[in-house]
Amino acid sequence: MFSKAFRVKSNTAIKGSDRRKLRADVTAAFATLGTDQVSELIPGKEELNIVKLYTHKGDAVTAYTSAGNPILFELEKNLYPTVYTLWSYPDLLPTFTTWPLVLEKLVGGADLMLPGLVVPPAGLPRVQKGELCAIALVGNRAPVAIGVAAMSTAEMLAAGLKGRGFSVLHTYQDHLWQSGDKSSPPSIAPPLPDATDVSEEKVQGDMRGLALRGEEGNGEACRAHGESSLPEAPEDGSGSRGDPSQDLAEGKSLPEPAKRSGMELQEAARALQQGGFRSVPAEQMDGLLRQCFLHALKCRVRKADLPLLTSTLLGSHMFSCCGNFNLISSRLPVGFTKASVRETLEQRVVESWSFALTLLACSPEGQQLDIKKSSYKKLSKFLQHMQQEEIVQVKELSRGVESVVAVDWKHPSITSFVIPEPSPASQTVQEGGREQPYRAPDVKALYCVPASMTLLFRESGHRKGSALEASEVRATVIDYVKKNDLVDADNKNLVKLDPVLCDCILEKNEQHTVLKLPWDNLLSRCLEKLQPAYQVTFPGQEPLVKKGKICPIDISLAQRTYNKKVTVVRNLEAYGLDPSSVASALQQRCHASTTVTPVPGAKDGLQVQIQGNQIHHLGRLLLEEFGLPRKHIQGLEKAPRPGKK
Repeated sequence: MFSKAFRVKSNTAIKGSDRRKLRADVTAAFATLGTDQVSELIPGKEELNIVKLYTHKGDAVTAYTSAGNPILFELEKNLYPTVYTLWSYPDLLPTFTTWPLVLEKLVGGADLMLPGLVVPPAGLPRVQKGELCAIALVGNRAPVAIGVAAMSTAEMLAAGLKGRGFSVLHTYQDHLWQSGDKSSPPSIAPPLPDATDVSEEKVQGDMRGLALRGEEGNGEACRAHGESSLPEAPEDGSGSRGDPSQDLAEGKSLPEPAKRSGMELQEAARALQQGGFRSVPAEQMDGLLRQCFLHALKCRVRKADLPLLTSTLLGSHMFSCCGNFNLISSRLPVGFTKASVRETLEQRVVESWSFALTLLACSPEGQQLDIKKSSYKKLSKFLQHMQQEEIVQVKELSRGVESVVAVDWKHPSITSFVIPEPSPASQTVQEGGREQPYRAPDVKALYCVPASMTLLFRESGHRKGSALEASEVRATVIDYVKKNDLVDADNKNLVKLDPVLCDCILEKNEQHTVLKLPWDNLLSRCLEKLQPAYQVTFPGQEPLVKKGKICPIDISLAQRTYNKKVTVVRNLEAYGLDPSSVASALQQRCHASTTVTPVPGAKDGLQVQIQGNQIHHLGRLLLEEFGLPRKHIQGLEKAPRPGKK
């Protein structure tokens, strides 16, 4: 509907009565939204505009915008959310999943065909014909399109997942989205099935369920999902068989892949299962829970943090002390490595979440903390047990909200706790295909000799463009002054200026008026006349010299939809940090969605966005774990200040 530019008829501020009516309409249209959520979506006093427009097909549409972003649009008295709204409320509509290649076709105005659907392990959502649905991409639950179901779920299955599935109304990257702030979808992890439910039979069943059936040919099903990912080049070398995303959008099946077969992938999954993919016993989870608790108290929680909400203790401290899912490569079949399995996943050969979970097994040093799998079941019960041991004191400072108000840091359990070796997973960089722990580079400020100052530095053997440290510049100037006997005889703190120093240091209007300068003034003027440069030395690499001043890592706060704050980090690449790795580490540390986007207005360079004000966590990551000097980071003063105790 919005695949082409639309014409705006009017754009006016909403009236109070229309605001109340809109709020009632939203409550009636979306029953899953609570009263608080409706009030957040349709704020009472903040700016809200009504935009009346005509699409390229002549349809009259009324859009509602808040903070510059369209949040709802109305067509034929039916109310629809935009992708901006669905990113804040991803469970607002039943969500179906498709392949990333299909998105381009949906943006171009195509409807979603049933062969393009990805069937999750739990099956397709139950919807009726004409019901409004959201469409997300594999690996991210953030919706990228909304549409109306062309048939019910039962009819989809009865048709063998063939035919038109959804009439698409609005998509990410269409012209309605472009009328907002053009932000990218947040990263929202899809729900994972319980690890104990993953079995070889379930994996094979899920892969059979994900087979795409074509509308043409002899009606046979395509090969298993692992074999239906990438098109093969024709034998005559004439080129590609066609655009796979076009085939998906038109309901055609994909050709066989050029990579690994589904049988090989099943063999890898079977080997991983036999190699230690087991449900974690409650006793083991109890031990991991206690280890993370003691680790957090000994290393992360400080006296100034008290009283500390128990939810904050768990989310911001205890989870940070626990590892994450890692690929196990020790028991993979011949020909499979950790990198090849990851590459296969990234190429979307395997997208079934149960199958991916089988591949993403949990190593002993990288277990995932899950209180529900412990014998305590709830954090409150665990903290009660810790209170009985007199390690902490927990009180209900407000109704229904518990906080840790005191910690006995001299308790034997804390003092005797040995901090485990930190996992390098959150601070590794890829170098030559091998993972190595990140080490901060050594950055030195340098000064380059310009053409106007070559006479001053020539006697010391330096040429135009030579890069010197401040100490070398100082030594060169002092040596020149002493060799030419320019120290004032009456006042040793003054230096007489000869023609060379006059030409190099003085301005034109000072040539005949300034005859002497103090030592500190002479040296400071000399440094100002030199061209700034810097040298970066990464561990194990040759030093790199670049002109100009190195840009510090810039941390800032920005406002997004519904006046929500996001933390933006830039210039990570200058210090050898991979923005994607930093985003992943922050997502695990802050438990907030992160995105990596190009820096606006820059030809190259990426920035990391984290939901909320996460400068405190970001500062600890950069300063303590990555070991970067504070002078190379700007914006740390914007961290939220703790409230008065």
